[in-house]
Order: sequence, then structure tokens, then C-alpha cells
Amino acid sequence: MLDAGKVFPLTTSFLCFNRYNSDGSINIMSKPRESRSFDGKNFIMEEAIVGDFALVKAWKADRAGNLVFRKSAQNFNSPMCRAGKVCIAEVEEIVETGELPADAIHVPSIYVQRVILGKNFEKRIQVHTTGSRS
Repeated sequence: MLDAGKVFPLTTSFLCFNRYNSDGSINIMSKPRESRSFDGKNFIMEEAIVGDFALVKAWKADRAGNLVFRKSAQNFNSPMCRAGKVCIAEVEEIVETGELPADAIHVPSIYVQRVILGKNFEKRIQVHTTGSRS
């Protein structure tokens, strides 16, 4: 399970507590973590997440493995491609190398190990109704 505390920097305090007693007191305290100050703000340093596989969905890819995402897929797919040891991308379209403009590439091929052409993409975002429900 992805721990949101590891994705975003912790800015609350130097110590992070793991387990509490029923009365709210600390039962088991986690080990102290390194803290640093950047531009006058204090941060707790956390180890990076490294997954074995990153499975992402992209809009287009070229045969070299460069990926282009659409709309909100750009938000988290790009960092997840970089976080995994092996990145497998399912794409809607594969084009020849050089057809994608260099400034449109969101993830370069160095981070992508496999590209798979998907089939039958169903985008269930909206449901259109034309009458009242009875």
C-alpha cells in the first residue's frame, strides 16, 4: 500500500509516532529521522519509494519508449515511471521513433522498459441521459 507520508515531505515535527495506547499516550515511538532546513522551512527527510514495477497508462508512445500522457494522467504517471525499477506502459497508439515532438514527451525512454499496445479502451467518465428516471 502506498504511504502518502513517503510521497510528500513531512513538515510537522522531528519525531514520528507509530503506535498509541488507548488513552492517547505514545506506546511505541519510531526512530528519529534526519531533518533539514530549506529556505527557512523545516523538513523531515524520508527515503524514496522504489517499486519493483510501475504500471502506467499513456496516450502515445514511440517505438523507442518515449511516452506522452493526456490530461490528468500527467499528474502521477510521470513520477511513478521514474520510481519503479521496471516501467511497463500500456498505450493507445504506438508511432515511429521521431514522430513525437521532443517538447511533447513527458517521460523519456530511459525510464521505460516495456510498451504494450492496449485494445478496446472504454472511457467511462460521463453517462448521458436524455429523459427523467422513473
